[in-house]
Amino acid sequence: MGIRTRSFANNILSGGVFDATDLDSALPSSNIDDTSVTNITAVPSLASTSIVASDPPAPDAGQIWYNTTDRVLRGYVLGTASWATGGNLGTASTGLAGAGIQTAALAINGEVPTPPVQSNKTEEYDGSSWSAGGNSAISRNNLAACGTQTAGLGFGGYSPSVPGNTNATEEYDGSTWTTGGNLNTARSSLAGAGIQTAGLAFGGGTPGNATEEYDGATWTAGGNLNTARSDLGGTGTQTAGLAFGGTPPVTGATEEYDGSTWTAGGSLNTARRFPGGAGTQTAALAFGGFLPPNTGVTELYDGSTWTSSPVSMSTARRNFADAGTQASALAIGGEDTANVAATEEWNGAVLVTTELGAS
Repeated sequence: MGIRTRSFANNILSGGVFDATDLDSALPSSNIDDTSVTNITAVPSLASTSIVASDPPAPDAGQIWYNTTDRVLRGYVLGTASWATGGNLGTASTGLAGAGIQTAALAINGEVPTPPVQSNKTEEYDGSSWSAGGNSAISRNNLAACGTQTAGLGFGGYSPSVPGNTNATEEYDGSTWTTGGNLNTARSSLAGAGIQTAGLAFGGGTPGNATEEYDGATWTAGGNLNTARSDLGGTGTQTAGLAFGGTPPVTGATEEYDGSTWTAGGSLNTARRFPGGAGTQTAALAFGGFLPPNTGVTELYDGSTWTSSPVSMSTARRNFADAGTQASALAIGGEDTANVAATEEWNGAVLVTTELGAS
């Protein structure tokens, strides 16, 4: 009798385990150690396939291997992106600002309901729940922020203590806010990027195209935006910033900053105001906002082009806080038909190890 062969795919059960009950002919010992097919020693000729006792610590995209310990066929493939429910803010707020990463974020100030009033509160996120942080010196909404949970920067906004747009800057050390250098242009509905000692403020107020750079103590003028706007999204660093969306009129225009000059980038597919933003200039995320109506549309930027994700936010909203990266972001609070306390966590489509087999 000749050697009998059979495709692995026909004998893979749920979880990637092999079954050989229908293989009734003799199989050469060079291919298997026993008739239950629990000890594979050779696999068909597949690209990047190997037999290992444990999963590779750093597999390549598309790599496939058979794990002899777990008796499963695995591969390194692109996972599915999703928005998931996170912990609610202690106080439903709109017009607040965010900083940090998904597992260590700040929600700063904003407007709270009943009655609507600007707040000086700070909340800290640990990846699952929010807790109270230190209060800022002034109350405001529609401010911008950047930095980390233990080295945050909040600036601009509308404050009843002015009353009107403010140029106030405050620095956070993880528990306490202290006064920093004032913006040269008082404004609200602006965007921010960078870190506490190298911050970037752009757009907002009048004339709406001003950019300023912070060195940890003082703001100095940078290059002006080409498209003046408020209610815009922003992310990146002081020398590689990204501005997108905003109004008036509602726009999808994107601009990239190199530390001195703004140049045009690829436009959003969905023009909007009040979008959230996360990530870097070459790997950014834009989500939510107001068209009208409110939207939960999510887009990814690669440094030149925005691509729409098939996954949208669970709650369409505007004027919320944001934090994180293109692969791991937060949407915090904001406004639906009223102020919301909801937090959503974005988990991007990243490469993951998965078991291959019939379900």
